[in-house]
Amino acid sequence: MADDANSNLIRKNLGLIHLYTGDGKGKTTAAVGLSVRAKAAGLRVLFVQFLKSGNSAELKALETQGVEVISGQPSSKFVFQMDPDEKEITRVFHEKRLIDAFKATEAGVDLLVLDEILGAIATGMVTEVMLLDFLNNKPKHLEVVLTGRDPSENILEVSDYVSEVVMRKHPFESSGLSARKGIEF
Repeated sequence: MADDANSNLIRKNLGLIHLYTGDGKGKTTAAVGLSVRAKAAGLRVLFVQFLKSGNSAELKALETQGVEVISGQPSSKFVFQMDPDEKEITRVFHEKRLIDAFKATEAGVDLLVLDEILGAIATGMVTEVMLLDFLNNKPKHLEVVLTGRDPSENILEVSDYVSEVVMRKHPFESSGLSARKGIEF
């Protein structure tokens, strides 16, 4: 019973929007860390990814902690590699994913992570208007995390926390080292 009372007290102070942005490595990692922290405090967490394969190692760890994870997409191609039909299928897929995430928050989610949502907006897979409408009308207690590069002024304005990850050096730049399982994904 004490855990329920503590969780209710925590929930009473929720409702802010976090933005992890920038050109550096660590935006998703920060969102994962906050998800683990929130789950350990007794909060209900939904972690939703856009434009990602669903094969990142951290997703399994989140699931073992009881975090609901939604990831994967209909194509293994980057959006810029897709033909118009593939883009349309992917756009419809991601818009539905975003709508489903919004609906899931009505069932008592405390923390909603929308990982790489800014990339989905930048590539036209979801509209910024759709996201902003949700953020401006979200459940009062819902804490939301957005990740990705190059947020618009509207996204910056609606965000309560803005953390920028800046790349100063990366081994891909100096040696061409590609992404490594367990480190970058």
